[in-house]
Amino acid sequence: MIRDYRDTDLEACRDLHVRLTEWHRKIYDSPGIGGDNPGLQFDEHLAKVGKERIWVAESTEGVVGMIGLQPGYGESALEIEPLVVAPGARGKGVGGALVQHVIEVVKDMGLRDLNVHVVGRNAEAIRFYHDIGFDVIGYVELMYDTSPLEKPLWRDGETVAGRRFRV
Repeated sequence: MIRDYRDTDLEACRDLHVRLTEWHRKIYDSPGIGGDNPGLQFDEHLAKVGKERIWVAESTEGVVGMIGLQPGYGESALEIEPLVVAPGARGKGVGGALVQHVIEVVKDMGLRDLNVHVVGRNAEAIRFYHDIGFDVIGYVELMYDTSPLEKPLWRDGETVAGRRFRV
């Protein structure tokens, strides 16, 4: 069941945010991502966007996923941030149901665009979003890494517009 966020969901959503941070730490091999208490970043996000822009997926086990919307590029767009599903609920359609829910919310608002930013290294998320219809590239953010090469942060990754990029 997808429903509106409730104040009683705070701890469950903090925990989901921690799991999202742990995933980013893993794919970047960087234990410092998110700081010492990444669950509190959910509180900051909640204060920024408001509880009316957050929805949760609930099963008999409790809250198993959440999705939020925040302002996107331009006046006619919103952006998905965050989307996270508990490990035990992945592969069961929870993420897709959450995204479909916010697609309908955005349509009902009469807005034109729903965006999502995915880190280049997160191929699993890129495939997930593409599979459910996010097949338009609106913006590409390129980076120039000026750090020393003793321990490279980036690895060979993806081809876009016929060019190879590190992710």
